[in-house]
Amino acid sequence: MTTKIVVGLDGESSGERAVAFARTLAERMDACEVILVYVIEWSPFTFQTAEENAQRHKRREEEIEAATSRVVEPAVAALTKNGMNARGVVRHGDVAEILERIASEEGATQIVVARKSETGFAQRLFGSSTVNLVTHASVPVTVVA
Repeated sequence: MTTKIVVGLDGESSGERAVAFARTLAERMDACEVILVYVIEWSPFTFQTAEENAQRHKRREEEIEAATSRVVEPAVAALTKNGMNARGVVRHGDVAEILERIASEEGATQIVVARKSETGFAQRLFGSSTVNLVTHASVPVTVVA
């Protein structure tokens, strides 16, 4: 049976630390898949016109494309280059909710995230989100310093 580890990416060196920790764990297992997840904070609750919604949808797709090519694909490539089983996912939504949902849907046994990020956006991403994730996750969460 393949063990699955979900790793939260933030596009910063803190996310790289989370990936490195997950890689170390995965290397110690017989069969492991690392699922790298980048979450773009996105609130579905806005009041906009149809034109604004169309622009928002276009912007959302552009953000997914940018996150995939700039953050997720390089991280996946670094792991698979070394023979690891890895894939990436980019979603919009609440960080803690998305990481928990993916872990649950995938049958993951653990979630790995970073404690501290370098920038304001990333810090917000893995600040209170980490607390929410640790509090509500259905699987163990490792918080990497």
